[in-house]
Amino acid sequence: MALESVGDLALNLILSKLEPEDTAKSSCVSKKLRSSASEETLWSRFCADELGLSQPIDPLGNPTPSFKICYQIWRKEFCIYPWSLVKRVRRCWDRLRSWLAVNFPEAGATLRKGATEDDIKELENALKVKLPLPTRVLYRFVDGQEFHGKDYITSVFGCPLGLIGGYIFYDQCVNVYMLPLRQVILETREIRRELHFPGKSKYVAVACSSTVDEKFFFLNCFNGQLYVGTQNLPHYGEMIPCVPDELIRSVHDCNGDQQQDATLLWLEEHVRRLESGIIKLCEYGNIKCISLFPEETPLCSTAITNGVKVRASAVFVPENANLKNDQEKYLFAYLIRMSLLPEGCIVNGMSFSSCQLHWRHWIIRANDTVTSDVNAEAVIGKFPLLKPGEEEFVYESCTPLTSSTGSVEGSFTFVPGRYFI
Repeated sequence: MALESVGDLALNLILSKLEPEDTAKSSCVSKKLRSSASEETLWSRFCADELGLSQPIDPLGNPTPSFKICYQIWRKEFCIYPWSLVKRVRRCWDRLRSWLAVNFPEAGATLRKGATEDDIKELENALKVKLPLPTRVLYRFVDGQEFHGKDYITSVFGCPLGLIGGYIFYDQCVNVYMLPLRQVILETREIRRELHFPGKSKYVAVACSSTVDEKFFFLNCFNGQLYVGTQNLPHYGEMIPCVPDELIRSVHDCNGDQQQDATLLWLEEHVRRLESGIIKLCEYGNIKCISLFPEETPLCSTAITNGVKVRASAVFVPENANLKNDQEKYLFAYLIRMSLLPEGCIVNGMSFSSCQLHWRHWIIRANDTVTSDVNAEAVIGKFPLLKPGEEEFVYESCTPLTSSTGSVEGSFTFVPGRYFI
């Protein structure tokens, strides 16, 4: 009876502090609470906070009569999944879509509508697997990427619109995209026929390179780990895990709210790097793509000497790894960026409007062992001339290491003005 005397504004404020489930239950107490618990302002906030919705639309994007009905439809549509997982996956995709909309709308346009439960069951029946819950929900929101003929026009290498991105160095070009369910079935069946290793029936291909150079990611449907194939994948089924095992949990448990498999963790980390600018959109001629070479500290090293700015970063190239080769077990690609600050090159108090690379000295180590000591003219046969305000001179190279950790250190020697024409 005490609630009957509470004003509508105060009652709305009280209900706004509750969870949506408790708000719905309160509507059964009295007519006044039923009226207050049906207020659109409440349910619009719930839809915004939990699903990122500014309009009352269902999971397929169709308009609904109200935010309350909208919320009910969403809960019913995903009733077999932990709601906390649904909200988490929704946030992940919303963040990625937002980044793509601003920075790379061409890639955003390749995202397919979410898959249905029937689509997922068709895959599970066809491949005799049970997808981990987080991956199922990821596909419920976005069924991978779909390319059309126009998407391939800009590149002789293939399509550069993969949302996972990649790298280019020498003649190696990799750009990874998320496979739609129908292609997961086709690729997995073909790979299972070609590969010969124990337990292959647990794995499904969920992402691969859309370019000439192959790179495959496989989800272990039993434990939720994500793997990337190495150079020895075709012969020995050799793969490398993508996420620490201790981070994966409850991949088939519908109870609780701690479910996370490697696919979800991998995508969330990718989104974090995009949002923070650690990785960015790059252009190679007329090719625009997401580059996995880091551009911000601590994954990118920057040094400025006498007005010359050099940035360096590296990325592991798992598809070229060979764990059976003790001398060249791991391959790392590295990217070097050089530019001249606006004040020019300053040597002994004198300012020069340009400088030109003459020499480089690289010391490459695997753990603490020196594997390469390069002391020679130029880089990739070029002597770049740097001027203030011009674009960075960028080059890529690679080095094999005997260990999964190592370092590169060294120096560049520039000549003030111009070394030669």
